Formats: sequence, C-alpha cells, structure tokens
Amino acid sequence: MIIVLSLMSLGIIIGWIFHSRKKFLKLTGYLTNWAIYLLLFLLGISVGANEKIIANFDKIGFQAISLTLFAVGGSILFSWAVYHIFFRKK
Repeated sequence: MIIVLSLMSLGIIIGWIFHSRKKFLKLTGYLTNWAIYLLLFLLGISVGANEKIIANFDKIGFQAISLTLFAVGGSILFSWAVYHIFFRKK
C-alpha cells in the first residue's frame, strides 16, 4: 500500500512540475495508452489461464456481456448528457 501511495505521490509531483511542457504531456498520454493495452492483454492472459473461469464461462458469459453493454451504454449516455449540459456552446 505504501508503494502505491508513494508512486502516485511521485507521479503527481512530477506531473505538477512538468505540466506546462507539451511534449511531456504528449509522451505521457502515449505511454499511458500503451500501459493500458499491456494491462488489458495481461488480464486476458490471466482470465484465459484460470480454469475455473473457463469452465464456468457459459454461466458468467451472459452476465459479463450484459454488464459490459449496460456499463458502456450508461457511460455513453452520461457523457452525452454532461457534454450537452456543461460543454456545449450556445
């Protein structure tokens, strides 16, 4: 826990110091995207290697798809509403 908080604090401090440099922000955005792709790939490997999940996939598959669709749909709807309420120019 202390490692996570220390790394987060260090990241905040470095981000605060370099927040006005455009190249730094572009690089961090690029690296963040690739870190997310790597984490999703590793998560997929973990799910595929777990025999309990694979054996019960038919049972949890429908729930997972339903939750995913409703989560994505809700996020799109909420984002649309926030955009139209707060950011749309009149």
